[in-house]
Amino acid sequence: MWDSETESLGGREYANGALASAKHSLETDGFEQRGQSWLVATDIPSDVMVQIGEVSFHLHKYPLISRCGRLNRIIYGTHDGELNKIILDDLPGGPESFELAAKFCYGIAVDLTASNISGVRCTAEYLEMTEDLEEGNLIFKTEAFLSYVVLSSWRDSIVVLKSCEKLSPWAENLQIVRRCSESIAWKACANPKGIRWNYTGKPIKGSGSSPKWNESSPSRAGQGQVPPDWWFEDVSILRIDHFVRVITAIKVKGMRFELIGASIMHYASKWLPGLIKDELISNSSSENISRETSSSSSSSGGGSWKGRLHMVVAGNKDDPEMVKAKDQRMIIESLISIIPPQKDSVSCSFLLRLLRMAIMLKVAPALVTELEKRVGMQFEQANLADLLIPCYNRGEMMYDVDLVQRLLEHFLVQEQTECASPTGQPLILDKSLYEESQRGPGGATNAKMRVARLIDSYLTEIAKDRSLSLTKFQVLAEALPESARTCDDGLYRAIDSYLKAHPTLSEHERKRMCRVMDCQKLSIDACMHAAQNERLPLRVVVQVLFSEQVKISNAIASSSLKDAAAAATGGESRYQPMVSTRKTLLEGTPQSFQEGWAAAKKDINTLKFELETVKTKYLELQNEMETLQRQFDKMAKPKQHSSSAWSNGWKKLSRFAKMSHMETQDSGSDQHGPDQTRKTPRRWRNSIS
Repeated sequence: MWDSETESLGGREYANGALASAKHSLETDGFEQRGQSWLVATDIPSDVMVQIGEVSFHLHKYPLISRCGRLNRIIYGTHDGELNKIILDDLPGGPESFELAAKFCYGIAVDLTASNISGVRCTAEYLEMTEDLEEGNLIFKTEAFLSYVVLSSWRDSIVVLKSCEKLSPWAENLQIVRRCSESIAWKACANPKGIRWNYTGKPIKGSGSSPKWNESSPSRAGQGQVPPDWWFEDVSILRIDHFVRVITAIKVKGMRFELIGASIMHYASKWLPGLIKDELISNSSSENISRETSSSSSSSGGGSWKGRLHMVVAGNKDDPEMVKAKDQRMIIESLISIIPPQKDSVSCSFLLRLLRMAIMLKVAPALVTELEKRVGMQFEQANLADLLIPCYNRGEMMYDVDLVQRLLEHFLVQEQTECASPTGQPLILDKSLYEESQRGPGGATNAKMRVARLIDSYLTEIAKDRSLSLTKFQVLAEALPESARTCDDGLYRAIDSYLKAHPTLSEHERKRMCRVMDCQKLSIDACMHAAQNERLPLRVVVQVLFSEQVKISNAIASSSLKDAAAAATGGESRYQPMVSTRKTLLEGTPQSFQEGWAAAKKDINTLKFELETVKTKYLELQNEMETLQRQFDKMAKPKQHSSSAWSNGWKKLSRFAKMSHMETQDSGSDQHGPDQTRKTPRRWRNSIS
């Protein structure tokens, strides 16, 4: 550290961080402050006043122009030789840095620290305090302090980079940010076993304190293990643009992408309130970071430990609760751009929460699309709570179903790409190579099955939304291939929830909804529930019952074939009695299977009874109709009898008249000829007819 070392650079001594000019142009006892004014403690009256904001410095021209090229031009470059006031409102570092530069011009010892070195360096550059005016000027000395003191210290590098936030663009142009970022990256990528500098660690759960490494105590390094995430807390205090510079430099150094991703998650937890939970950070650290190094729980001591850097620098950071939406948008966009491209570099839960905030804050569409693709790469790791992203457009659905549809499409494209080229590109870590090799086609199938269960749970949750259209529900349910679902119980549960929340659906719409479900993939419990579900169409209920009957028949047939094959081979089964009847087979099945079959039989018998009842009512109506027909016939029958009696009376009268006439002919047969006798009956018949 600068406080304990003395270095000689080109014959110039730097002791205890104090810088002094080799020449003294004016004897003075120092500077004294009176309100907003600084005065030089000397008997010579000041001849120039430098105004910086609301602070004024009453100084002398000669000490300033002898070491400041800019002030030299301002004073002697004007036509008015009596210039006695100079305004420098754009001076980087403000009045504090100019005070140190002015003291240096008067030959007063200046104490350089990590907190003020960046401001003094920018002020020296602004005032043009170069070697052309005086050997060993302020620019040279501040550069030497930066190179040989600050950049060799982890703590000082962090402090200087933090102090550069108010010095843009001077700190960028003078390469202070770049040099500090590379110094931090080099130390972060160093072997943790060789760390000799102070750092701010976070307390490990279950332990009293975290280790504290001191530069002056090299032997402390052997007392415990430094966790691989030791640098997370220190780097997380930086502003987002400087954090991006550090992470970019760390990537160039070749650090593992799991550590980079974990550091990004840690940074987001501090600067984006409510983004991720504490357990997410701890889980990610235990999974991604502690794979090669065990957690450092060997240190002891009472109470929680806090490092010096955290106390000095992090205390100056603005409260994350007060960060505006614009700043949050910039943080999210920057974090998305530096997330490592490797899969599993960050958790899927973190990506989904980041995506939620990106949509809410209206981040650039290109970055949102990139984030959606990243979620699709590891969509099988998502959970339902993070997937329920609200729809921020007013007047629409409760949840953003279209977003989940896009995430699912990205996942399917990724799975199809991996199946097309199962070997893939080799990754850096051997463990990653092992996981990729173990995944294969079977791993892709398992991933699809996990996603199918996740989508079914998501459909069950969003089905309660009355504004959810049938088409969106159906499209999302049918997006996965049939092989992804070995059981459709989750899908049936989602369909039942949708039908319950939308009671006004027509019969056609309910049938359309049920087409996405395969009745043959339902379990016994689901079939029992479906058989008694009044919301399902009758056709679907019949299909469920029929599929259960087919399953039982197949089970009986397969069991019989197995027993027959075992008996033919002469195995142990020949000593066991074969299942001869269906009742015996059902007695050997599980209780839940028997209950399901009993319920199915009961429903079938109920349907048969209702059909028989309808047939009986039909026969009764037919009998009543026949009775009414007979009554109608009886009412019409008396008219027929009266007409027939009248005709019979006429027939009897005609026969009686005929018999009388024949008797008359027999008595007078002698008086009439034969011709007359033949013609008379014909005339009688004609008259009768």
